[in-house]
Amino acid sequence: KNYYEILQVPKGASDEQIKRAYRKLALKYHPDKNPGNEEANKRFADINNGPMEEEERIVKGDDVIVELEATLEDLYMGSTLKQMSKLDSLPQSDCSSLIRNHRVWREKNILKPAPGKRPCKCRNEVYHRQIGPGMFQQMTEQVCEQCQNVKFGREGFNVTIDIEKGMQDGQEVVFYEDGEPIVDGEPGDLKFRIRTAPHDRFRREGDDLHATVTITLVQALVGFEKTIKHLDDHLVNVSSKDITKHKEVRKFKGEGMPLHSSKKKGDLYVAYDVLFPTSLTEDQKSKIKEVLG
Repeated sequence: KNYYEILQVPKGASDEQIKRAYRKLALKYHPDKNPGNEEANKRFADINNGPMEEEERIVKGDDVIVELEATLEDLYMGSTLKQMSKLDSLPQSDCSSLIRNHRVWREKNILKPAPGKRPCKCRNEVYHRQIGPGMFQQMTEQVCEQCQNVKFGREGFNVTIDIEKGMQDGQEVVFYEDGEPIVDGEPGDLKFRIRTAPHDRFRREGDDLHATVTITLVQALVGFEKTIKHLDDHLVNVSSKDITKHKEVRKFKGEGMPLHSSKKKGDLYVAYDVLFPTSLTEDQKSKIKEVLG
C-alpha cells in the first residue's frame, strides 16, 4: 500500500510531518468517535499499519467542560439544540456555567503567527567529553530548534449540540480539539456534559420513568378511567377496574425512556396517590358503614 497516500503527505515528507499527519488522522477515524462506522474503522486500521516509530507523548491543552441542561423531551425524542446562548472559554476548573438555551456561541483562544523566531522542540542530548587520557565525562546539553513565534488571539463560532435519544445524565458530547490550545502541543477537547432538567410530570431513573397519578377515594374503590400525556404527547392509559391501594405502583412495560443506541425502551412506573376526604357528615358516615359494614 502507498502509506504516503494513506497519511495524505507528500513523498519525502519529514518525520515530523508524518507524525503530525498520523496523529490527526488517527484521532479523526478513532473507533470511539465513529461507533458502527465500518469505513472509519477500515481507515483507522490502514493508518495504524503505517511504518511509525513509537509514538511520542503529546502535550495537550486543557479540556473545557460545560454542563448542558437538556429536557426529558430532548432525551426522549432526540433533538438538535439550536437556540442562541453565549459561552466564554474558561479553564476546566472554572467552566461550570449551566447553559439553559441550546445553541452556543463559543469563544476560545487560538494560536496566530507573530513576528520573530522562538526556540521549540527542545530536547536534552547526552555527549561525552574527554578530560584526560582514557577519561571521559558525560555531559547533557539542551538543544532547541527555531520556530515561528506565535501569539494567542480570540475566535468565535457557533456550536450546535445533537442530543441523541436515550442519552444518560452525565453523558458527554465531545468536540475533539476544540478546547484550550497550547504552544507546541495539541488543543484539549470541548465537552458538553448532559444534565437532565427537572420535569413537572416524570422522574427518570436510568432507562425507567416514574410518575404519580392522583385519584379520589371513590375512584380507588370502584375504578376509574384516566390517561397521562407522555413526553412525545401520546397518551398512556393508566385506568383501573379494580381497587387501587394508596401509594400502589403499577408498571407499564415499554413506556419508559429509549435505550441509547437501541430500539428498546425502559418501563413506566405509576404511583397512585389516593386523595382522602378531609371530613365526613354523619349521614355520609352512616352510608359508608352500610356499604362497607
